[in-house]
Amino acid sequence: MLAILSFLAAGVWRNILIALLFFLAFVLAGNVITKYILKIALKMFTKKETEPDLHVLRALEPPLRFLFITLGIYLSLKFLPLSAALNVTVLKLFRMAIIVILAWVFYNLAGARLFVATSRSFDLEIDDILIPFLSKFTRVVIIVLAASIIAEEWGYNVSSFVAGLGLGGLAVALAAQDALGNIFGGIVIIMDKPFSIGERITTPSVDGTVEDISFRSTKVRTLTNAVVTVPNSTLANEPITNWAKMEKRRITFNLGINSEAPLEKFKNCLEKIRTMLENHPGIHKDTIHAVFDQFNEGRLEILFYFFTTTTDWGEYLKIKEEVNFNTLVILEEEGLSLAFPGRSIYLQNKDPEK
Repeated sequence: MLAILSFLAAGVWRNILIALLFFLAFVLAGNVITKYILKIALKMFTKKETEPDLHVLRALEPPLRFLFITLGIYLSLKFLPLSAALNVTVLKLFRMAIIVILAWVFYNLAGARLFVATSRSFDLEIDDILIPFLSKFTRVVIIVLAASIIAEEWGYNVSSFVAGLGLGGLAVALAAQDALGNIFGGIVIIMDKPFSIGERITTPSVDGTVEDISFRSTKVRTLTNAVVTVPNSTLANEPITNWAKMEKRRITFNLGINSEAPLEKFKNCLEKIRTMLENHPGIHKDTIHAVFDQFNEGRLEILFYFFTTTTDWGEYLKIKEEVNFNTLVILEEEGLSLAFPGRSIYLQNKDPEK
């Protein structure tokens, strides 16, 4: 009797050792395949390593490694004397793991970076603001489908659950009015394309650069480097100024000259200012105005009105500074001086004794 028990025990330990070795072999094979063979295969098929290939490699590596671990566990358990009920449970867990791995692969492939890389490789014109929205929507669909399949695998009736949701659909819709409004607001923004990611916008709610758009909201980084999250329903119903759509940037101001300036010198000054603006390489040639605009409290006011060829804020300020310095040089050449707002106050003494 003892001999039989010892033999059985030896057989169990032998199976456990085989199962352990089998598992370690699969883990090692998974590491080798994901680290070397997958990379070599991609190079063989594409001949050269491109940006989409790198994203595909990063998307496949973790799920593939987990797949070999799952296979190692499942096949190793086959060497152990498990009960029929436990075998059924192991099989269900294995099938669930395969579903999770497939969903994991598609989830990674639906990343925004892969969308961008693929569109560039195939010369597809996809708006920058549409890519993250499509990516997030695709990932949500993948998660929902995977969860539904797993629920069906474990015996839950998903169809009955969905039908049950229809009974309380009205209550859910009323409770989720804001959420639905934000989703439809995001769709309106996507379809209307008032701005793209990376562009600066100004609305009654926010002023800054668009960083991201999701189902619920749009994130904008303000000029003070803070991030403001604006609900899509709010943004879709507001007037939006898109500064990135400007083809040129306006400069306009009034310059006051002392009213005692000789007429000829004043005329020469205006002509030199016009010539300076017309010859400046950073100023748009279509609309240039430098005119004697009005008399204003002892000043002769010159109206400057023109546009820069660049819309970049830094270059715009540089051109504006150059125009200001050149104007001062012209005033100095003509011997004219600037006039500043001022008032003269005269006091009259009505008391003859004082």
